[in-house]
Amino acid sequence: MAESERGSGELTEMDPRPADGLSGSSLTTSELRQNWKQLKSREIPVRLLFQVPSSRVVQEPLRKHVVYRVVVMRSGSFDSHQVWVERRYRDFSCFHQQLLEEFEEELEDLVLPRKLLTGNFSPENISERRLALQDYLAQLFSTRCVRHSPHFSKFFTEPELKQAHTLLRSGQFTLAVELLQTVLEIQEKLVPWQKPTLTVPTLSALAVCYRDLDEPERAFGNAHRALPAARRYGLQQYRAALLELLLEVGYQLGRPVAQLQDELTALRDAERGEVSSRSLKEVVIYEFL
Repeated sequence: MAESERGSGELTEMDPRPADGLSGSSLTTSELRQNWKQLKSREIPVRLLFQVPSSRVVQEPLRKHVVYRVVVMRSGSFDSHQVWVERRYRDFSCFHQQLLEEFEEELEDLVLPRKLLTGNFSPENISERRLALQDYLAQLFSTRCVRHSPHFSKFFTEPELKQAHTLLRSGQFTLAVELLQTVLEIQEKLVPWQKPTLTVPTLSALAVCYRDLDEPERAFGNAHRALPAARRYGLQQYRAALLELLLEVGYQLGRPVAQLQDELTALRDAERGEVSSRSLKEVVIYEFL
């Protein structure tokens, strides 16, 4: 889920405004260069921050459990989109075991906050564990092999992705879009430390949903954002299907699509039938079968 906040007006590392408030046009080249040097000296490397600000107890027919809200944000600049997901302790435990299987030596000193035998639902213990889980995520991110691991991104996105694809397959596109937008925002924060193709399946799923919701502009926009990475990193199944959707929606919007048509024709000729003719919707659905 995403929460938007208005900017505070403070300078960020990408804000070119002079620190003394003068307009750029009133400064000499030397002064502008000096201003940029001062601005860069104040830059803070962008990294991820994790907060676990709240929790809630979920009562089921025969048992209950606690879910924790996990907020993901960027440091180093003002992050106007603080996106969050909810995870149970069981999710953290499974995540930890997956990491230990791959990085046991690197994580030998990192301990997941333990589950208590009694008092798991007392407010004091829940609050203590909430803070401990927040510290745990920070320590994980500080470990290079972990923050670059696919397990790291999956912990924050896989449940929502699976639910979104279930909704997509059943034609509940509006609900699917809500989940996919949350996933996309998290992936965009994670992508500096993950594969550059991380967002391609999510953008493709959004394009399919918006096309079927009869929102061609948004369908075109998401497909267009997904295409460069699919093209550059050889995701040929996605590339061909994205091109087909862009052609379909582009014609509907009256966009120039001749270059897209030429690219698709060249792709199919070059692959000599090795690129399947599945639609983007079929490619997206196949992702989680």
